[in-house]
Amino acid sequence: MQSLKIPKLTIVGAGPGDAELITIKAIKVLKSAKVVLYDALVNEELLTYASNAEIIFVGKRLGCHAYTQDQINELIVSMARRYGHVVRLKGGDPFVFGRGSEEIEFAEQFGIETDIVPGISSALGVPASAGISITQRKVAESFWVITGTTSDHKLSKDIHLASQSAATVIILMGMHKLTEIISIYQENRKDNLPIAIIQNGTKESEQKVVGTIDTIVKLASEKSMTSPAIIVIGEVVRNTSDWISYFQEHFDDEFIFQNLNL
Repeated sequence: MQSLKIPKLTIVGAGPGDAELITIKAIKVLKSAKVVLYDALVNEELLTYASNAEIIFVGKRLGCHAYTQDQINELIVSMARRYGHVVRLKGGDPFVFGRGSEEIEFAEQFGIETDIVPGISSALGVPASAGISITQRKVAESFWVITGTTSDHKLSKDIHLASQSAATVIILMGMHKLTEIISIYQENRKDNLPIAIIQNGTKESEQKVVGTIDTIVKLASEKSMTSPAIIVIGEVVRNTSDWISYFQEHFDDEFIFQNLNL
């Protein structure tokens, strides 16, 4: 007798890139999946856990969409009705600029059971893996996580507010607007904050560049830094080995001694 296919959607966070940073619960869910719809930033090694599932790429990158969001929503419903358990596998955490809540809301309109498995957000995991503590006693008491590009492809207005704060600012999807972001900081403050850019964070292909508000655009261009990348702005960047390396490369020993307390 054929088992009853109960329509279900589970939204799963795949973590920031390193396949080993996915949760045990997420792996269990992938093993039970009948269909997996995965995004562009998901490490494809994780798909091996879904050996009994139909695998469908639905990723979106700048200027290139395999499916529109409306098409993804409809695919979730049709696949859940046809096969049963659909897993929507998203990079990072599904509720941090991942549109996970929109997909759950749409599926529930059609009576589909839903569940969520959180993931390590790239906004937290990538700086941590690079040795950047986004909060630090006597340095940064809070942090902002901001999308660099809004749904209408404009720079978030929150960056103007964040640039006036003492908080650490973490910007996702901001590389195509790096020059504009830096101009806002130069307009709103004069302290030439340290800044780090981490491309393909937590993966073997990871690249990093560290500089200041005044130097980062040139340094990022020299190293051909591009998306996907995380931008971290704030005093916490000073307390990393990459910051020391930056000074050693660009300044003489006396200047380093005076500014790094070595």
